Amino acid sequence: MAAIRNLLTLARKELAGLLRDRFMLFFVLYAFTGMIYLQATGISHELRNASIAIVDEDQSPLALRFRSAFRAPDFQAPALIGKGEVDRAMADARYTFVLDVPPDFQADLLAGRGAELQILVDATAMMQAGIGAAQIQSVLSDEVTRFLARDKTTTVPDAVSAQLRFAFNQTLETTRFTGLMAILFNVTMLSVLLTGAAVIREREHGTLEHLLVMPVRPLEIMGAKVLANGLVVLGMTALSLALIIRWALGIHLAGSLPLFMAGTAVYLFFTTALGIFLATVARSMPQLGLLFILIVLPLNLLSGGNTPLESMPVWLQRVMQFSPATQFVAFAQAILYRGADITLVWRHFAAVAGTGALFFCLSLWRFRRHLAAAR
Repeated sequence: MAAIRNLLTLARKELAGLLRDRFMLFFVLYAFTGMIYLQATGISHELRNASIAIVDEDQSPLALRFRSAFRAPDFQAPALIGKGEVDRAMADARYTFVLDVPPDFQADLLAGRGAELQILVDATAMMQAGIGAAQIQSVLSDEVTRFLARDKTTTVPDAVSAQLRFAFNQTLETTRFTGLMAILFNVTMLSVLLTGAAVIREREHGTLEHLLVMPVRPLEIMGAKVLANGLVVLGMTALSLALIIRWALGIHLAGSLPLFMAGTAVYLFFTTALGIFLATVARSMPQLGLLFILIVLPLNLLSGGNTPLESMPVWLQRVMQFSPATQFVAFAQAILYRGADITLVWRHFAAVAGTGALFFCLSLWRFRRHLAAAR
């Protein structure tokens, strides 16, 4: 009972210290509210308002159909430019796409001769370039098909008809993905930084020496930091899901929120221990920031939240399976996107818990050595 009482007392002290730190408090609030909203709405993997110009050297009815085929919100109204303006317009980045309709294109098409269209793409806008080029080809193909079939009363059915069904994100909205992935990133970032900063702040202010003369053990001191900062991040995660994801963005969560929060609590056991470990290595806040960049950012970038694991080299995929961040992203996507229950994600939970326990023991060993050196 005495150990639990000490743990709760120290945890209250940690929470009080966070409440007094106005900058850190503002940072935590902003990270789980404004930052989530901006990332969800500001990053788009969809084609929106793409600038396009048309060089119409044919002046045919089919070329006129091309002009009206590119509509909002995917494309801006097509601009008509001359052949001699193309190079300068592309160099000045005025247009992402330029469609060149050559002379006699319609006549060659109707006569069955080879008819080609040229699409120039500014590939510096990588996301729009890849998606837009495919969409432009689809639009042009549809217009040509309709034009050639305009006088036909019957059509020959396709031998194979493919029907697409999109699961778990039927409207293919980027916001649904980026908003939730931003929360997962901030869970890792804030839990590591809060616990690491708490240790370094106590060392710089001299309060760590005060704790050493009290009848408390290193396990209780470390456990209090894990408990207090973990509760703060867990509470802000729940607030962000309810306030930003559900209310502000209107995103439906498919799975069980309590199950996800339970998994997040298990993951926080690892990240808070990691924060303490980094704080025992770093001698100052700037050093903690550098260690964060070297260790935590790669864990997040390679966890599968930004880039699918399948797109990485095979050896890297196998290495990242040992990272709790990868398991965290995997079960979070399974629960929130696909509605998975505990029978489908318990292996991820177990992997995170096992790795977290090992790292907690390692961090406790480092923390004890750190306290012994401070005596």
